[in-house]
Amino acid sequence: MPRRFATLLVAVPLAILTALGVAGPAAAVPADKPAVLSSWTQTSASSYNAWNSARQNQGAWADYAFDWSTDLCSSSPDNPLGFDFRYSCWRHDFGYRNHKAAGIFPANKARIDSAFYEDLKRKCNTYNVVVRPACLALAWTYYQAVKQFGSVVVSDAQIAEAKALL
Repeated sequence: MPRRFATLLVAVPLAILTALGVAGPAAAVPADKPAVLSSWTQTSASSYNAWNSARQNQGAWADYAFDWSTDLCSSSPDNPLGFDFRYSCWRHDFGYRNHKAAGIFPANKARIDSAFYEDLKRKCNTYNVVVRPACLALAWTYYQAVKQFGSVVVSDAQIAEAKALL
């Protein structure tokens, strides 16, 4: 009997340790995630280019668990008057969604909005000088909209209610 008891005393903790070892700890997000997130949401062209490169190779960044989803320019046209604002809007969504998920959005909103405006202006600078002023005016309008209303969440019911008032 003492031998069985001794075996049991050794076997049970060993089984528990084995089970815990097999289960292992949850995969941890890399410690530099906040720094990477910040580097991809700066106002510079190099920041945009680094984000866009990562966007095109999201699998390489899977451990970071970034939210790459987008609704592009939300309720605004993605291509107003033919100016392609899609990728500027996508990076803006990336900045908002990931900073909110990290709990650091309020301290970074102004910079993310400024990066959006710089992205739009860089895009406008790729268009012919004749149409560029119209593009830049739209870029300013989009920037002012996100600056004022970018973190406001409006439900479909609220939109329907507002439409009924018109």
